[in-house]
Amino acid sequence: MIAISLLLGLAAVLVAGKWVIQRTSVEASTVVIAAQNIDVGTRLTPDLLQSADWPRASMPLGSFQDMKSLNSRVVKINLVRGEPLLESKLAPEGSTGGLSGVITEGKRAITVKVNEVVGLAGLALPGNKVDILINTKDESDKPISKIVLEQILVLAVGQDLGRDETKPKVVNAVTLEVTPEEAEKLDLARSIGTLSLVLRNQVDKSPGTTGGIRAADLLKLNPAMVAMPVPAPVYRKTPAAPAQTVEIIRGIQKTEAKLGGTGGERGPAEALRLKQ
Repeated sequence: MIAISLLLGLAAVLVAGKWVIQRTSVEASTVVIAAQNIDVGTRLTPDLLQSADWPRASMPLGSFQDMKSLNSRVVKINLVRGEPLLESKLAPEGSTGGLSGVITEGKRAITVKVNEVVGLAGLALPGNKVDILINTKDESDKPISKIVLEQILVLAVGQDLGRDETKPKVVNAVTLEVTPEEAEKLDLARSIGTLSLVLRNQVDKSPGTTGGIRAADLLKLNPAMVAMPVPAPVYRKTPAAPAQTVEIIRGIQKTEAKLGGTGGERGPAEALRLKQ
């Protein structure tokens, strides 16, 4: 009986172990990941990549299994260590490293000169969206300020392509990604007036185009602050008050006078003065 019990127990352990292994076993494959943090515009080399096991059932779409297929490719966004390399995160094949590999197909990069104020004190960082504001004169030779371009992507500040939003950097030039038409507008705008960058929320897509603001509009009084005309006083007729009789004593003489009332009767002070 003891031997039979041991055999049955051993069989139960073997069956349970096999069942657990079947439930926990996962088919794995390899995927190429970043061996370290990689900045945007970097040309990939073997020392920047490594292979890692990845569950086959959850393989990222567009991932790579062979590091040789990524040789000399350029990343167009920042990558962190351990992040899988995906086709959507890379510039098209044949792109060179640097800024040219970051520019979206069909767009252009243009650089504008800025100072600490125009450049938002270094807070306009690569990857941010800005609006372009121009201060110039209109057809009547009067000052005007107006937004001419909206939702423009900042590609680089100075010569820095890194998109680290924790490190503001004051520079004298900002490179923007624009369409050919926007590049023409921006080139004309910087030649006829002073440009300013207006930082906007990354997810805000609402249009901000206005008719512009002029000096006359800026100095215009707020309608709520304009004084309202004072209405003419309204006089109401009140019933006549009865006159009062008072005694006036001077030395040993005593006289009486009627005071008060309305409709031509004098007040007490005037009656006393006339009586005296």
